[in-house]
Amino acid sequence: MFDFRLQVFKTVAKRLNFTKAAQELSITQPAVTKHVKEIEQHFQVKLFDRNGTKIKLTPAGEMLLQYSEQIFDIYRNLEIDLNALASKHGGRLKIGASTTVAQYVLPPVIAAFHQKFKDITITLDTGNTEKIEQSLLEGNIDLGIIEGQSKAAGIKYSPFLKDEIVLITNSQSALAKNSAITVDQLKEIPLLIREPGSGTLEVIHYALKEQGIPSANLQTEMQLSSTESIKLYLLNSTCASFLSIHSVLKELKNNELSIIDVHDLTIERYFNFIQPQGQSNNLVDLFIKFTSRYNYR
Repeated sequence: MFDFRLQVFKTVAKRLNFTKAAQELSITQPAVTKHVKEIEQHFQVKLFDRNGTKIKLTPAGEMLLQYSEQIFDIYRNLEIDLNALASKHGGRLKIGASTTVAQYVLPPVIAAFHQKFKDITITLDTGNTEKIEQSLLEGNIDLGIIEGQSKAAGIKYSPFLKDEIVLITNSQSALAKNSAITVDQLKEIPLLIREPGSGTLEVIHYALKEQGIPSANLQTEMQLSSTESIKLYLLNSTCASFLSIHSVLKELKNNELSIIDVHDLTIERYFNFIQPQGQSNNLVDLFIKFTSRYNYR
């Protein structure tokens, strides 16, 4: 049913790299190039501008990407809805999710899933990334969703949702009056941090290390084990903390917390699905397909 050429184009457009697209699609790079050229010839347009090893989308490429995303959204919706009509799904699906995902992303997704598949019971366990990986390996959950960068043996990782980690402070603090700070100034700010084993903390330390700032050079005011505790602390202090943008949307909207931009520092990551390597589960596959068409805005 799916137009494979369009899938190839979409993958290249998202990765902006022919080699990575070929690896993801499990085809050769010449085959990727061939499919893209066939689309360009069919529409008589140029989809990518090439500058040495780098590529970028042309206006025609941008337009085709928008349409291709709409087309594949329709395909996903069609597949899920017809599947729901043709099959009577039932059973129990055990999901484990790291704290940020479990608190701020998953609840509305699970509610929408239950509305469509009422005979499937979902249980959701919460813990840091290390705990969720261990629960999966021990067979206590069917599917995990984590926020870390680890790659444990025996686990298959696949992207779920893009996230950004931002520096947050109380909107009334003197710090909030700065439109932006440098990476070096970050070392002078008292910070709240998550506990060891937290996927968020792992990603932050990795990003700062890339900027030449080891975690030992940061001023740690306190270590707290939950995002909610950190937010409440921030509302009553003048320090700052790195948090997922998904976790502070309400406070930003209410002007209780503010984002501090840090020059030359962007911390992006993907929340990842984790499954036992080499195992399949129909309910897990159904849930992952459902999440791929959910509107997270």
